[in-house]
Amino acid sequence: MDVPLAQLRDGFRTKLWPIPTLTVLAAIALGLALPQLDGELDVSGSNLLFGGGADAARTVLSAIAGSLITVTSLTFSLTVVTLQLASSQFSPRLLRMFTRDLVVQATLGLFLGTFVFALTVLRTVRTETGGEPAFIPRVSVTVAFLLATASVIVLVLFLGHLTQTIRVESMLRSVHQGASAVVSSVSGTVGISLDTARRSVPDHARPLLASSSGFVIDIDEERLMRAVLDGDASAYVERRVGDSVVSGTPIGWVWGSTGVPLDADRGDALVSEIDGCVMTGFERTDFFDLSFGLQQLTDVAVKALSPGINDPTTAVHALGHSSALLCEMSQISLATHRVRDGDGETRLVLAGHAFGDLLGLAVEQPAIYGSDDPIVMQRLFMLLREVAWTGGMSVAEPVTDQLGRLRRLLDRTELDPLDRATLDDAAERVSAAVKGRWAP
Repeated sequence: MDVPLAQLRDGFRTKLWPIPTLTVLAAIALGLALPQLDGELDVSGSNLLFGGGADAARTVLSAIAGSLITVTSLTFSLTVVTLQLASSQFSPRLLRMFTRDLVVQATLGLFLGTFVFALTVLRTVRTETGGEPAFIPRVSVTVAFLLATASVIVLVLFLGHLTQTIRVESMLRSVHQGASAVVSSVSGTVGISLDTARRSVPDHARPLLASSSGFVIDIDEERLMRAVLDGDASAYVERRVGDSVVSGTPIGWVWGSTGVPLDADRGDALVSEIDGCVMTGFERTDFFDLSFGLQQLTDVAVKALSPGINDPTTAVHALGHSSALLCEMSQISLATHRVRDGDGETRLVLAGHAFGDLLGLAVEQPAIYGSDDPIVMQRLFMLLREVAWTGGMSVAEPVTDQLGRLRRLLDRTELDPLDRATLDDAAERVSAAVKGRWAP
């Protein structure tokens, strides 16, 4: 899929207004066209269509319009309350999950569309006055009745969906599924170490400056590669998707592929072209951001451990999802990777994620805020054990580092001797998993 098109679709889905707006426009068009069809058809004798007079048609349409706008207000209120609950009790970064919910968008669209359709049809109803014949759009009134009936059914389904969605289990599962999709989209690349990538930047390299502040939401690798090839240059982009950047600060470097410094005109053109390949936004998204889902899960765990909420069970549940996600990440290449040209020369280097940073993101803050809770600490040790077993020797060093961190936290924490013995045993099991043994 073309990247700008994919981003446009993602932006469309994460807004509450596009689908309801399109539905309202469709309802206006239908409300104008269907009465025209009514004027061409003779359906006065049908038992399946509306059979009342003009006054009855106005009453029905007015009742539908009045009730639907009330129900729409109720639906908006419930949605706003849900957003407030998710923001205050779990994490403000979960709000995107609700705003892109197609059920919420479609429900609002149906309610608003039915309301507008009823109003549009209402203006066409005429009584017999001044010799002008009465006009009763029987098909249109029947369609309005069917839409109102469907709205009642959808309201019941929406309430059931909403109560299911605000459960922490459902939110954590949705975050996990979205993050897993991003992990699955990461393809194998030629990995190199971060130190090697930095040493490849010559002293005369020209810095690439961020043109705007915000978060990196995407790096168009194909377009970036074309830019360096056309400019006979090489480039190293240090910032990754999800990183915060400040306007005017370096996000990478570019230099001539022959080792000769770039001249001013050529360098300006190349820097301008590369700048368009690195897109920034005012908020992080889970579209290409590998660590965003893990950040959301960690936020839920830390929020649950706060004194105002004090819900270690939710924290443990979130850590379980973090563990599963880290085990998936341990199976893919996260290293800084390079892109070569047709001659095998490295022309583009993009910074990747270090697994140790991702593991620290999931472990460090929950460990700090949950160090005095044996249940939370035991789940953290189990997380390290599961990651060590799944990732093998490739993750042995970061797992060992985090194991040492947890042990130092335990040494500074007042715990019951029985709890301390249990956690010491859990730490030993992590050490065994690092060596490839899962102790019974």
